[in-house]
Amino acid sequence: MASAIPTFTKIGKVIRLNKHGCTNRPFYHIVVQKTKDNFDGPVIEQVGSYDAMPNSQNEKLVAVNFERVQYWLAQGAGMSNPVAQLLGLSGFLPNHPQTLIQSWKNRREPPRERKLQPIKGIAPPLDNPKI
Repeated sequence: MASAIPTFTKIGKVIRLNKHGCTNRPFYHIVVQKTKDNFDGPVIEQVGSYDAMPNSQNEKLVAVNFERVQYWLAQGAGMSNPVAQLLGLSGFLPNHPQTLIQSWKNRREPPRERKLQPIKGIAPPLDNPKI
């Protein structure tokens, strides 16, 4: 008996970030690769780019070809978590749960100042500096 739920077959491809640039200036290409390839292995197609360093307006730039991403997702390609977060923030996909968790962590109130406790065994500071 056939199942009424459609099944998607994985094609062994994944959309992931491929790091370029240097140590202090990372730059990423959003690429389609085979699942078993290294991160710096052969690329099937580049579908976008991501500049992780904020520019002068404190913006991180992302350029994505949504038509090609949609094509690869329709073919059954997987997606890495960072790419899913980027596409969620861009509005192409629903927000990734990790993005929501990170935003709640950033919203916590700043730590309060703690009062200094006197250390036992050390003489208290002198009130009169002339002595």
